[in-house]
Amino acid sequence: MLLVYGLFLGLILLLFATVIHMWRTANQDRIIFQDLYFNDFPEGFGDVRIFFISDLHRRIVSDKLIEEARGKADMVIIGGDIRESGVPLERVEQNILKLKGLGPLYFVWGNNDYEGDFHELDASLLKHGVKILDNTAVSFESQKGEKFALLGIDDISVERDRLDLALSDCGNEPFRILVSHNPLVKKQLTPEHHIRLVLSGHTHGGQIRIFGLGPYQIGSIKKEDDCLYMTSNGYGTSAVPLRLEAKPETHLFTLKRGKHTQIGEAVEKTY
Repeated sequence: MLLVYGLFLGLILLLFATVIHMWRTANQDRIIFQDLYFNDFPEGFGDVRIFFISDLHRRIVSDKLIEEARGKADMVIIGGDIRESGVPLERVEQNILKLKGLGPLYFVWGNNDYEGDFHELDASLLKHGVKILDNTAVSFESQKGEKFALLGIDDISVERDRLDLALSDCGNEPFRILVSHNPLVKKQLTPEHHIRLVLSGHTHGGQIRIFGLGPYQIGSIKKEDDCLYMTSNGYGTSAVPLRLEAKPETHLFTLKRGKHTQIGEAVEKTY
């Protein structure tokens, strides 16, 4: 009887320790620094630095994260799910104000952003000067007259995406970056679209993985033909504030011109 009781108590303690570990993991602040090289990146821009954060959900962006990224980004892209049902607008605005301290803000809609009054969220984003890429594009021009485009589509899972509209909003920019909350946009792309980099989130890297297995693949960046596809584990959590083997992450990419399209070594900092 004592042996059974001891085993039961041991299992309870192990479960408790595991939950604490998962909670601590979910609340980590982590930036992955990575250089991305493209053989056709417009040379006149030099290096372009992008801070990417997705799937905030209920989290408040930490001051430590902001201070580490401050002065290191030319633009900030929010890859959707800046909130979910039950998250007050005040918390969203707090995060927006913090991220604005890093650089100009660009945003695409995620599925959870439509929970609650999304018109209220839309108005708040506009009030704070956030550029919403809802099936639209913006163009950047260097001093030498070279251009690249940043495209964003609305969320795929709620069937509001119109890649065709975002593409038609482009000019003749030969280099294009596409932001889509859902990585399934990959199925819609063809070489004729001239997309060189895709930034996505949504999957949380599976969030809770057991022995390496989860409902989604772990976040990664992969090269196919002349395009790099990046899916982030995201910053926050969904359903439960726990993570296992799928650490939260934000990203600081530096886009560079290179002889070949390739992915530089990732360097991460955790706080």
